[in-house]
Amino acid sequence: MKTNLLLIVLSILLVSSCKMANKKTDHGWLTNFEDGMAIAKKENKAVFVLFTGSDWCPPCKKLHHDVLESEEFMKFAKDNLVLVMMDFPRKSQNKLEPAQSKYNNELKRKFRVRGFPSVILFDKSGKELERWVGYRPTDLSKTLGNYSAALNKK
Repeated sequence: MKTNLLLIVLSILLVSSCKMANKKTDHGWLTNFEDGMAIAKKENKAVFVLFTGSDWCPPCKKLHHDVLESEEFMKFAKDNLVLVMMDFPRKSQNKLEPAQSKYNNELKRKFRVRGFPSVILFDKSGKELERWVGYRPTDLSKTLGNYSAALNKK
């Protein structure tokens, strides 16, 4: 009896931790805009929202590789940004949970996202500071400079 109870408790804890883990992607990216805004207000940061097609969009993959996965960007983000990713994968092995997919589509409509990748930078009150659609490879420092300049619009 005690063994069964222990297994049930451990199973519940495992399921709960998996659900909590789904709120963040690799490298600390959140998957919920409202959660990002709440953290931004608390930490006095901007919210960097990325709309991406991570498994099918060549410019999205290039942006990830050239910028978003760089040590320089991660340091900049740690100091200044709350990262939120709205992904739109197409491959079946990367399929999102239906609720997450629906949520991502709702935000895509709400913010009138027309192309991938799209980055929208919001201040902590939710005001849009800047928007970038597409990605053309450029110098990393120039891209970070653009992000930094947009933060100064706060």
